Amino acid sequence: MIERKIINQRMKEFQIEEYISENLKNSGHSHTRVQRTPLGEKIIIYTSRPGMIVGRKGQNIKKLTFTLKKMFEMENPQIEIAEVPNVNLDAQIVAERIALSLERFGSARFKGIAHKALQDVMNSGALGVEIHISGKVPSQRAKSWRFYQGYLKKCGDIALTGVNSAYATAKLKSGIVGIQISIMPSTTELPDHVVVSDTPITQEEVTPLSVPGQKSKSGQKKEEKPKAAKRPSRAKKKESGEEKHEKPVAEAPQPVEGGDHVKAD
Repeated sequence: MIERKIINQRMKEFQIEEYISENLKNSGHSHTRVQRTPLGEKIIIYTSRPGMIVGRKGQNIKKLTFTLKKMFEMENPQIEIAEVPNVNLDAQIVAERIALSLERFGSARFKGIAHKALQDVMNSGALGVEIHISGKVPSQRAKSWRFYQGYLKKCGDIALTGVNSAYATAKLKSGIVGIQISIMPSTTELPDHVVVSDTPITQEEVTPLSVPGQKSKSGQKKEEKPKAAKRPSRAKKKESGEEKHEKPVAEAPQPVEGGDHVKAD
C-alpha cells in the first residue's frame, strides 16, 4: 500500500510539471519543482520572464492556481515564481529560444542561429555545449546537424549529474524540427580535475649520508650506530678450547731389536 501511494504521488507530480510546461511554453519556462508542506503542496516555477507568467495584477497566477486545484484535486496549491540566475546556462531556455528563432526566421538560417546560441553559452562560462537539430532543414529530406564547442562529458555518472540536457520542437512549414541541447556548466566538478596549491609545503631537511662521527652541515654530530658483535676468529676459538677435536693419527710401528720387523695389524 505504501508503494502504491508513493507511485501515485510521483505520477501526480509528473503530470503537474508536464501540464505547466505545456501551458507556459514560449514564456521562458525552465522547469518546475513540486514540494509537499504541512499547509499544502508548494509549486516552484523557474523562469527567465517572471512578469509574463504572473500577468497583469496576477491574473495568470490566479487562473493557473484554480486550474491546478480543479484538475489535480489539490486542496491548497501555492505557486511561487523563481527567476533563473543565468539564462544562457539553462538548457531548456536555450532550446526554446532556438525553436522560436527557427519558427520566426525559417530553416534557411539555422546555422547562424545555432552558432549564435553556441557563442552565447560559451561566453557565459560553460565548459562545453552541443546542439542537435534534426528534421527537414534546409531541404525536403530529413537530416541531422550537430554543432558543438568546448569540452563535454558523454559517459559515466558525471554525464548524468553534471550535464544539463533539454529537448524542444519547432513547427515549420516543412514539418516539425527537433532541437536537443546539452550544456556542461562551469560549476560541474570533474572527477579528474586536479588543483595545484600555491602555498609551498615545508619539508624536513634531508642531509646526505656521512661517515660515523663526522659533523653534518648544521654543525651537529651524528649519532653513531652501535657496532654489531663480531664472531670470534678461528685462532681465538683454538685458544678458548672451542675448536673441534681432531681425530688422532695412528703412529707407525717401531722395529724390534734383534728380530724381523713385525707388521702392524
